Amino acid sequence: MSRKGCLSVTKYFLFIFNLLFFILGSLLFSFGLWILFDRNSFASVLGSSYYALKVWSYIFCGVGILTMLMGFLGCLGSLKEVKCMLGFYFAFLLLLFLAQITIGILIYTQQKTLSTVVTDYANDIIENYGRKSPLSDHEESWDFLQEQLQCCGWSSYMDWNVNQAVRNASEKLYPCSCRNISQAIHPETNQTAGSENGFCRAAGEWPVNKDGCAESVKTWLANNVITIVAICLGIALLELCLMTLSMFLCRTMGPNYDKLARYS
Repeated sequence: MSRKGCLSVTKYFLFIFNLLFFILGSLLFSFGLWILFDRNSFASVLGSSYYALKVWSYIFCGVGILTMLMGFLGCLGSLKEVKCMLGFYFAFLLLLFLAQITIGILIYTQQKTLSTVVTDYANDIIENYGRKSPLSDHEESWDFLQEQLQCCGWSSYMDWNVNQAVRNASEKLYPCSCRNISQAIHPETNQTAGSENGFCRAAGEWPVNKDGCAESVKTWLANNVITIVAICLGIALLELCLMTLSMFLCRTMGPNYDKLARYS
């Protein structure tokens, strides 16, 4: 009797929990589609670039589909006691768990390589910024990063001196996304030198933020590292718990394996 009761509790706990997962996945997928097809409204409200919104919409859609798939396998497998679905559910969680561990190890062991790749990527954007009109998705995203973190360049604002538009201009130009509002007190510093390429005119010294974005990113990570680690550990423990319960249910069902034929 106790075994049967434990089996019932495990089965319905998995069903309810994965039903919530399926609903959450549906909401994430719907929200991703909403952002994808209504980017103008979100861009005006959030002040984000179209490229950043497009990336986030794909992320929400992808996570939503995976969550819905996991919820579907967990719900139907536990409620109908179908071993093959519980097996797929366990394998799916195991793959996610191993992928998280692999990504964590790669980030920890390849920090220098990752830093070099990011630095080269940022410097390439800065050097070629404004060469074409309108700005590319990557350049709009870089503007968004500089505005949100209140930084300029990657190492420092001096990185922008390698930009061709800045170097070859007959007047002093600086990227508008670098502008420090507290320093831009003269009206002439706020004039846009062609809004299509993202540069503004400066009468004297550039009224920009002096700190580079590399330091701002490191500061943000340092301030949020505890939260990031806690979320990752929480997700990993949840996956281990669900894998344990699904394996327990799968092994305990035993003679009920033929229920797949009865419910099909």
